[in-house]
Amino acid sequence: MIISVTLNAAIDKSLAVPNFRLGRRHRTVEQTTMAGGKGVNIARTLKALGQPVIATGFAGGATGTHIVEQLTEESILNDFVRISEESRTNTSVLDPTTGEQTEINERGPQVSEREVELFRDKLLYLARGAAIVVFAGSLPRGVEPDLYASLIRDLDRSDVLTVADTDGEPLRQAVRAEPDLVSPNVPEAEELVGHEFADETERSLAVAEITALGPREAIMTLPDGCYAQMLVEGQRVLKRAQIEPREPIAKRGSGDAFLAGYLAARYEGRSPDQCLRFGVACGAESTGRMGAGTIDPREARRLMGDVELNVVQVPTADVS
Repeated sequence: MIISVTLNAAIDKSLAVPNFRLGRRHRTVEQTTMAGGKGVNIARTLKALGQPVIATGFAGGATGTHIVEQLTEESILNDFVRISEESRTNTSVLDPTTGEQTEINERGPQVSEREVELFRDKLLYLARGAAIVVFAGSLPRGVEPDLYASLIRDLDRSDVLTVADTDGEPLRQAVRAEPDLVSPNVPEAEELVGHEFADETERSLAVAEITALGPREAIMTLPDGCYAQMLVEGQRVLKRAQIEPREPIAKRGSGDAFLAGYLAARYEGRSPDQCLRFGVACGAESTGRMGAGTIDPREARRLMGDVELNVVQVPTADVS
């Protein structure tokens, strides 16, 4: 079983608005409304890929009820802690004429200490039957930024793979808890290591910098693939996975689809190279769809053959 944690779950509205301009009245040509948040998107992709997954986190108010109902309609197992305040709604506006996408994400509800402890108890119970636990997305208000780190340390006593996919201070705290894997995008990685990346060499070195902060492995996602520092037979190996970018319909959720594909292959016991190839293929395939986390598994498997994978040679002095 894979557990996907979304502490700031949402209802995601995606609107397609041709020739979108600020300050003007528009009409949509297409729209979707789905349960969302990074962890929920990951759970959706894992479900599509045929993997056993349960989505958990916080859900509050009528919006929280809607989140749970939508997941149930999609046959995604879920077990959320109900909270007193209303879960958030996020809105994404895609201009199909330019490919530009504008996202407006609400802050989310205030969560009490008691509700946090209820979730901790639930997660530790669920983790008894899990192989992987992935913590994904932002934290709601009232939650200390070290919560992911605390939960990762709690799970260190269990035989589960821990994964963190967040940003800012929660990510900084999480890496210090030494999870098995972190998966930031480029802006998140730049914030984590404290400097911008000027070129491909600096991007390749970044994943080594990240693993030096605590996690066993790190994958930095890019629009055309990823850099990954992985453990292969006990040795850290830096790899670059790349695919020719497709003409996107929507980019929202492509990183979530990447991570879900990677974890699905890892759950099945695939080789590190196959895990990376499948992750990149899933991320690329998802950009052709409006709803975050939606994917065609057959097309993703076909795209695996288009993923170029190379070992990156980095001087030892630079890696340290």
